[in-house]
Amino acid sequence: MSQSIAVIVLAAGEGKRFRQIAGSDKDKLLADCTGRDGGVRSVIEQVLVNLPASLEKRVLVTTEARPQAMRMAQAYGCDVVSIESTGMGDSIAAGVAACPGADGWLIVLGDMPFILPSSIERVLAAMADDAVSVPVLGGGFGHPVGFGRSFGAQLQALNGDRGARPLFAQGRVVEVAVDDPGVLWDIDVPESLVFPQP
Repeated sequence: MSQSIAVIVLAAGEGKRFRQIAGSDKDKLLADCTGRDGGVRSVIEQVLVNLPASLEKRVLVTTEARPQAMRMAQAYGCDVVSIESTGMGDSIAAGVAACPGADGWLIVLGDMPFILPSSIERVLAAMADDAVSVPVLGGGFGHPVGFGRSFGAQLQALNGDRGARPLFAQGRVVEVAVDDPGVLWDIDVPESLVFPQP
């Protein structure tokens, strides 16, 4: 699928577990971590750096409480959609609604900075109008997840904290085997900012 795929970066969640340990004023998306390329950047910047250049339509969904993340996203060519909710379903719906004419949507989590760009490319390459494209490692579904054009209405109907996993049952699921632990690694607690080097 080489058509117009939009990438939706979800960055509205509060990160409660991270704040409980690091402090209530600590935003995990702004915490420094060393990327797999050796560069030290904030979590959200690592996520943005890893996006393929071919993805020109980029949307970051966040709340007004994250002005730094908004500025960072704009510096990387993202349109910013601000919502009041921190729910994943609400975030996905708002992101897709911002680019309803896309041929598909790649849903990227803003707290997953260690996914290899090559893994993202493989998920993109497996996208189709009627399919969900998902990276798989060791039998587990990871991120990012690609949704073809036929899922547009269902994605925009999501709400609350519930993500898009239920949609897997409503279409064809293309499992993309990857050898990349980054597809399963999110930043829940401060210790997870350190990715194990091989």
